[in-house]
Amino acid sequence: MQPLHLVAQPTALTAFKAARRVWLLAASLLFLYPFSASATLGEASTSTEADRASMKASLRTVPASTYTIHEIQTPAGTTVREYVSRQGMVFAVAWQGPLMPDLRQALGRYFDRYAAAASAKRPGRRPVAIRESDLVMQSGGHMRSFSGRAYLPQLLPQGVTLEELQ
Repeated sequence: MQPLHLVAQPTALTAFKAARRVWLLAASLLFLYPFSASATLGEASTSTEADRASMKASLRTVPASTYTIHEIQTPAGTTVREYVSRQGMVFAVAWQGPLMPDLRQALGRYFDRYAAAASAKRPGRRPVAIRESDLVMQSGGHMRSFSGRAYLPQLLPQGVTLEELQ
């Protein structure tokens, strides 16, 4: 005669708790995952429409005197503005909203310099600032309120002021 082994069956409450944990984890990851930005700083603006579609975002194009602003509004409320010269080059990118955009996509080859500056020790919670001859960037904020901009001084169209890059 063999001993009888009882196996505990999960209750509905245990299954509900497990499903709730999975849902909370998935929701948390969604909010931590950065939304893709549009075209890359210092490169041609060719991916705006594809990025807009992948983010399920709205795109608005605003012409200015010497450049065009491509403004992408994500469903989560983050706005990414790319400033495109008449030659089709992205000379600046600015963002504002409750979630950070994907700065690796937005900054392209300049991202590593941002990452190094962001990881450098700064007293308190200070914004990240880079001021070099070929790249200027400011990024800061707190949960649900992020903003920043990056621009390439050598590509700024003549007459463009920094106040315009918001």
